[in-house]
Amino acid sequence: MSTNTPPPVPLTLEGAAVLHQLFRIDWSSWNAVEPAKKDSILEEAKHVLFTLEGDNSGLFSILGHKGDLMMVHFRAGFPALEEIERTIGRLALNQYLVQTTSYVSVVELGLYESTQKIYATLLERGVTPHTPEWTSGIEELLATQRKAMTPRLFPEIPSRRYICFYPMDRLRGEQKNWYMEPLPVRAKLMHEHGLIGRRYADVVKQIISGSIGFDDWEWGVTLFADDPLVFKKLIYEMRFDEVSAVYAKFGQFYFGLRHPVTDLEKLF
Repeated sequence: MSTNTPPPVPLTLEGAAVLHQLFRIDWSSWNAVEPAKKDSILEEAKHVLFTLEGDNSGLFSILGHKGDLMMVHFRAGFPALEEIERTIGRLALNQYLVQTTSYVSVVELGLYESTQKIYATLLERGVTPHTPEWTSGIEELLATQRKAMTPRLFPEIPSRRYICFYPMDRLRGEQKNWYMEPLPVRAKLMHEHGLIGRRYADVVKQIISGSIGFDDWEWGVTLFADDPLVFKKLIYEMRFDEVSAVYAKFGQFYFGLRHPVTDLEKLF
């Protein structure tokens, strides 16, 4: 690669640290607990979970066999997520929960279009890629975007009724490899892909989180909506887009309903 060739890696902006926790309730053990003790256990849990909810966590019931409950947490950094895990682990209620899986990621905004403009600007200035000047130049040009996008980088969990969460990768297979496509090609495809999501922006809140280096998949997608059928329509339409049809691989899907912490007795 020539020293004047821009890197193939698109720039990203990172925001809130995200933790999805999936739990199964140990019904046999829970049903054996005396009613008075159940009340005490749930009161303690409600007090703690109410505080977490106020700090940008959400409680969801999961439909299907993959779990009973999901908690989603958005925080300013990973140390706060570690404290959440310890806090939940100390609850008496935790004795009756089996964590079936979890997902760690960070809110990510991909900047395919901006990346090409930033790289071109720096090359026009005569800055060599991968030098300290190149790195500082990128930070300078990203600073304004980072400030403008703060609400998207550190989102509040929407007060929508339904949630859909799934992890995904871009293919690195035998015939198609997303990471070997030129940056301009990937940028064009992602632009077209994004247009579909924007058409649903009024009815679906979509939060993309990057998990490369944090978990087994490359991204997590969390969708919030008041009409659950919108998830099906959006994801189905995206299947026909080239980015998904050719280059996407999906993990398990988790679908559930939002519950305030005051619903805890009902859920148990």
